[in-house]
Amino acid sequence: MKIETNRLLVREFLMDDASDLYEIIGDEETMKNCEPAYDFEKTKKFLAEFCIGRNGAVAAVQKESGKTIGYILFNESEKGVYEMGWFMNRNYWQQGYAYEACNAVIGYAFEHLQAHKIFAETIDAVKSVSLMKKLGMKLEGIQRSHTRDRSGNWADLYYYGLLEDEWREKMV
Repeated sequence: MKIETNRLLVREFLMDDASDLYEIIGDEETMKNCEPAYDFEKTKKFLAEFCIGRNGAVAAVQKESGKTIGYILFNESEKGVYEMGWFMNRNYWQQGYAYEACNAVIGYAFEHLQAHKIFAETIDAVKSVSLMKKLGMKLEGIQRSHTRDRSGNWADLYYYGLLEDEWREKMV
C-alpha cells in the first residue's frame, strides 16, 4: 500500500521507522485508552512481527519532514472486512492528520482491495468516536462495561463500521 495525500505518504512500515514508532506507542498519554506504553525493545519487536511481518499496520509519514507520525492499524479480519485503528504522535494531534491518513486508507480499501466493510472499536467516547463519525462510520453497538481501562475501571466498548455502499454514497 502506498497512498499520497496533501501532507502524508501512507505506506508499509520499515524497520527504519522504529524510533518514530517508539515516539508514538512509547508515549503514556497516546496509549492511555489502550495498553501501557511500549519500551523501545517491545516497539522494535512489535514493528518487526506485527507491522511488517503480518502487514498489520501502515505508517503515516509527513511528506515535508519524512517523519513517521502515525500508526494506522489496518488488517483483514475476514474476507472483505478490515479492522482499523490509529495512534498519532502527540505533537501532531488536533491538526487533521489522523483524519487525512484514515480517510485515505478507507478510500484505498474500498477502491483497490474490494473491501466490503471497515470497522473500529474504542473505549474513548470523545476523541476516537468523533473521528469515527467524521470518517462516516456508524455506531453498530456499545458493549456496556465490557473491558477495563488502564486504571482497572470497567469501560464501555464502542463499535463503529462503514460499509462500501455507504462510503460510495458519501463520495457522490
